[in-house]
Amino acid sequence: MENMNFVLSGLGGQGILFMTKLLAQTAVNRGLKIMAAETHGMAQRGGSVVSHLRIGDVAGSLVRAGSAHVLLALDESEAYRSIPFLARGGRLYVNAPPDAVVREEVRPYLDRMEITCRLFPASETARDSGSPMASNLALLGFFAAFQNGPIPSRELRQTIDQVSPDRFREINLKVFDLGFERGSAKKEKR
Repeated sequence: MENMNFVLSGLGGQGILFMTKLLAQTAVNRGLKIMAAETHGMAQRGGSVVSHLRIGDVAGSLVRAGSAHVLLALDESEAYRSIPFLARGGRLYVNAPPDAVVREEVRPYLDRMEITCRLFPASETARDSGSPMASNLALLGFFAAFQNGPIPSRELRQTIDQVSPDRFREINLKVFDLGFERGSAKKEKR
């Protein structure tokens, strides 16, 4: 397997570290090597949280600028701050309202770097599922619908089932599934 680098970004309390845990545990369950690191400012007060996950034979835990294959962002502003991590041909998944568009000043860079950008209303999807705090799982489900690398959607779902506390297991799976369904529907329309 080729190495794969993920950067996850958002604000304190959005569940960035839980998303990283799910991706990392899925990779470990598949027998893959991982290294992870997290950085946060005032995470407890809604400040920036950035998590790095590297899968494969890697020498360090931090993803260098220009080397992330995937960026998952739970906050639109944090997505723009983290774009420099993406490699040419990288994939960007952003929690954004359904009517959102990529900022005009960013579009030329994304085009030049051949970065695929998918905006998805993960917060709205989580609310639709009855769990407004689970936008992280909605975005993860959406991402899983497009995934063709070392983290298959079926195995990611199994990890959610495995690590979710009993009282949240059913709703976590429901939110993930709804994000996956909406991603699959969007993928088929292309």
